[in-house]
Amino acid sequence: MISARFRIELPPSLWVAELSREFPKTTFRLLSGYRTGDRALELGETVGESAQAAAEAIRDHPAIVRYERLESESGRSLSKYETTQTDLYGFVETAGLTIEFPVDVERGWYRFDLTGTRTELNELQDVLDYAPLSYELESLVGRTDPESLLTDRQREVLEAAVREGYLSVPRNCTLAELAATLDIDKSTASTVLRRGQARLAEWFLAGPESTV
Repeated sequence: MISARFRIELPPSLWVAELSREFPKTTFRLLSGYRTGDRALELGETVGESAQAAAEAIRDHPAIVRYERLESESGRSLSKYETTQTDLYGFVETAGLTIEFPVDVERGWYRFDLTGTRTELNELQDVLDYAPLSYELESLVGRTDPESLLTDRQREVLEAAVREGYLSVPRNCTLAELAATLDIDKSTASTVLRRGQARLAEWFLAGPESTV
């Protein structure tokens, strides 16, 4: 099993993305939550110098339909609430993995931990590679070997880049020509290629037994 920590950019339309940018020195921490139909019930806290003001902003946001403050102290506020925005749970279902609480949101980005097999994490990265929002793999703990380091898609694009001479010096083909051989658009080829190269560089610099 492998433990990974991801940081994923949130769609700006989400209430937590909006408020975390409005209160950049406050952490919005989801302690637990689950979806019930078209709504989600959540237990969360705000932590930081604007914790109380951020909690009030949650209470007053149109996406929050029910709110109850449970605890309040300097630099921290704990509450439970119901929201009409269930994007996080839809993402979890798509990924096929269980997110480990707590989930932190700061400045419009989710940060959370996942534990799964190499195959499961590769499948998640494939989903993220095709998503319009940015993401970062902050850490990866477990035995990582070169054979399982890349997702299937990253391996396919890198192998094509080597085969077609895109990585040669000088290059023997353009990015557009490489994308055409894979039957994908140029932007997707560039994104998957850069992420695959980054994973190889991180693994090489950190060592196969290290935290990436």
